[in-house]
Amino acid sequence: MGGRYRLQRKLGQGGMATVWQAHDEVLDRTVAVKLLTPEHTADPDAFDRARNEARSGARFAHPNVVSVYDFGTSKRSGRGTAYLVMELVEGQPLDGVIRSGPLDWQVAGRVCAEVAAGLAAAHTHGIVHRDVKPANVVLTSSGAKILDFGVAARTGDPDHLPDGTLLGTPAYLAPERLDRGPATPAADVYALGVLLYQCLTGRLPFHADTDEGVLRAHRDAVPAPLPTIAGLPAELAEICAASLAKLPESRPTSVALALILSAAVDVPVHVPPVLHPRPRTTQVQAAATLAIR
Repeated sequence: MGGRYRLQRKLGQGGMATVWQAHDEVLDRTVAVKLLTPEHTADPDAFDRARNEARSGARFAHPNVVSVYDFGTSKRSGRGTAYLVMELVEGQPLDGVIRSGPLDWQVAGRVCAEVAAGLAAAHTHGIVHRDVKPANVVLTSSGAKILDFGVAARTGDPDHLPDGTLLGTPAYLAPERLDRGPATPAADVYALGVLLYQCLTGRLPFHADTDEGVLRAHRDAVPAPLPTIAGLPAELAEICAASLAKLPESRPTSVALALILSAAVDVPVHVPPVLHPRPRTTQVQAAATLAIR
């Protein structure tokens, strides 16, 4: 692929793409290559989603986000194919882990602290993930990593397609997204609140039989209270509830969420610094300072 990536073995296959372990012959390293089918390469929406994933992932680097290295197109069997080159991550998808039941609260807190830290890095660079869910988190020996920025948007961009369609997974959609407002980091925080609740309990905070029922619950229903969990710190339960607030302004920022969770489970995370601009010193203030000295 692209004159440098030699495909070695297939790691997985979905409806739109296959993922391969490959060797980068230029930099002599092992990578993962997501290979779109020729049919989806020819589909403008699918192609744009793959390119969006590449561009969003390439804007920043963080230990809790899978790194993106390259994007291109290549001819295979005479047909055009788009490919995305990423860090090869070995680990367990979170959705498979929690399928067997809730996580220990310390593990749940650590996983979600690391996901929050990765989201904080994305938010600092003006990127909203829009599809935070267990299937897009992989647990590795070095920590949790966020996958798939394919439906990511820039902060403030329209949060829906021109026909009004919302992108994402109904069980994790923040209530304000149903109003078709702009994309905001607060919606990712809400989705992570759902994820934290799910990690702690093994179930979603709302139960409904249809997607429409789930969306109504996000807008109107109160989440079922967390069950009694031995040793669970009060601040962890409180931050989970705050992340699920109906009003986006009532939720913590992703940076605050990462720091509170990491403190609750005593695990360090990498969060972007919160910088406040220093007031500019006027010539009069400078002169007065010198006079005092």
